Amino acid sequence: MKLNPVALKEWASVIDVLLEGDQILLMRKGGIEEETRRFELKSRSFYLFPTYEHQRAHLIKDPYQSFVERSLSEFDAGAAHVKLTAYAEATDDLEVRDFAQLELLYPYHMWTGNLAEERLKWKAKQPLHILLLRVYKLEEPVLIEALPEYGGCRSWIELPAVKDDIRLNPVLSEESFEEKRVRIKSILGQ
Repeated sequence: MKLNPVALKEWASVIDVLLEGDQILLMRKGGIEEETRRFELKSRSFYLFPTYEHQRAHLIKDPYQSFVERSLSEFDAGAAHVKLTAYAEATDDLEVRDFAQLELLYPYHMWTGNLAEERLKWKAKQPLHILLLRVYKLEEPVLIEALPEYGGCRSWIELPAVKDDIRLNPVLSEESFEEKRVRIKSILGQ
């Protein structure tokens, strides 16, 4: 399968939870260094690029804190390569603008209520994007060179050409994914 050579940066622990199938959503407002100063869904399909800088166990609900601890213990800031293990298709880009809607999503993500609330408050005039993702595990991880331009607080990065013969396995069956997707959309009135 030929995959789109673009990646969305996300905490390594969140990628691990997505790969477990425990959640299908991401919350995005956009990084400080975004060209447009707000989040845009630049591609409907993308790799998930692991980041480590901002993740902290106290920002995660208790059952998921071990994901943060494990990812931080495996992190090597001087590594020459980054290991990509996940690919995703964004089926929906929903917008949340108030705390009542945000609270309805609490059972469907790993973040504490405080962190979710802070994401909504930051750049308060802009909506919080809720991306619903169909996630795939790469049968074999892809190693890419860790380049300086991949750093910084921005959402998207362009990757070098990646081999064409990558095989993917969906994390959830189509039925399980659709069930979660419909549930989340319905509680948001979508």
